[in-house]
Amino acid sequence: MMRDVVLLGSTGSIGTQALEVIDANADRFRVCGLGAGGGNIELLARQAVSFDVPRVAIAADKADEFASSWKKVSGGAPMPQVDTGDDAMVELARSLRGTAEESGVVVNGITGSIGLRPTLAALESGATLALANKESLVIGGGLIAQAMAWPGQIVPVDSEHSAIAQALSSGRHEKGLTSPVVTGRSEVRRLILTASGGPFRGWGRADLAKVSPEQALNHPTWDMGPVVTINSSTLINKGLELIEAAYLFDIDPADITVVVHPQSVVHSMVEFVDGSTIAQASPPDMKLPIALGLAWPERLEGMASPCRWEEPVSWTFEPFDVEVFPAIGLARDAVAASPLHPAVLNAANEECVDAFRVGRIGYLDIVDTVAEVLGAFDADATLDLDGVLGVDAWARAQARRALGV
Repeated sequence: MMRDVVLLGSTGSIGTQALEVIDANADRFRVCGLGAGGGNIELLARQAVSFDVPRVAIAADKADEFASSWKKVSGGAPMPQVDTGDDAMVELARSLRGTAEESGVVVNGITGSIGLRPTLAALESGATLALANKESLVIGGGLIAQAMAWPGQIVPVDSEHSAIAQALSSGRHEKGLTSPVVTGRSEVRRLILTASGGPFRGWGRADLAKVSPEQALNHPTWDMGPVVTINSSTLINKGLELIEAAYLFDIDPADITVVVHPQSVVHSMVEFVDGSTIAQASPPDMKLPIALGLAWPERLEGMASPCRWEEPVSWTFEPFDVEVFPAIGLARDAVAASPLHPAVLNAANEECVDAFRVGRIGYLDIVDTVAEVLGAFDADATLDLDGVLGVDAWARAQARRALGV
């Protein structure tokens, strides 16, 4: 059966790889819409031409640039419907309708908290949501649980959460937004999130004070966008993933363990009450979880090279240094404090990362400032969309004030 796909963030790392998966399985998927922030309009136009896409969504100030790029690359083909403005991505996310039995899939590959509104729109439409925008769950996990049209509507695309979803199918787990099995008692004792450790594993705090943006953008394992790459170096990314896992699988954050696994082959694990641990292992290639997000619960053939079990190999696991990398502790504290504290953590971090990338602040200022803003927050807001977005705006302003930028 052909599955309709809307892809948000199509020109980013997740989006471009998703289109490669779709291109390799053209008999399975039909791209009905593409949305992009506007950083590479010509690439968006080329994507729309290649996949004969009827609708695109872009920022209002990019309409003329898209028209020019379309003329350049289309060979005279009629231009698709172009939606522009702040609501363009939201309306595109809402454009697919479906049910649990038969639905299109919206891939949310947007980076940052701006992905929340499209996430909610996709859920309200009834489409399957292949979610790579972890910030949606971090800042609006409670809202997302309320917006789901049917159990299992969200399929995680982060490699760690995809691994957990796969491992959970080996046991019974009655809770969680993405649980493959929804009957019987929970057999899960804890989740184990793996982290590569980033480029600065083993460094001391004094060494980190000298880190440049170029160094932070040099991840040893994964090829990701700049914000996620820097977040991975500070381990804020793993903190966000801890919050995401708590919401996705309805797990107490105290029952989520983070370990450093430099080889990035075991993507995460589930430990069951009988002492058994189920791990999902594959070489680091995002096409595998992306493909699962597109085709869930089916698997597509040949999405990643399998592990070579006949060759000698060693995998290592170790605790992370909580003194040098306090970000995961901040995330635990935030999700335990209130449903709104994670939104503060995420917004403050996004502002700090932006300031670091352009050289306005030092590397250690990122997490230190996030901790300062969290400490200043009083969770006196309503848990609805306006409340979450208001907290997000407050945290950004507070972070800029603390940084003097």
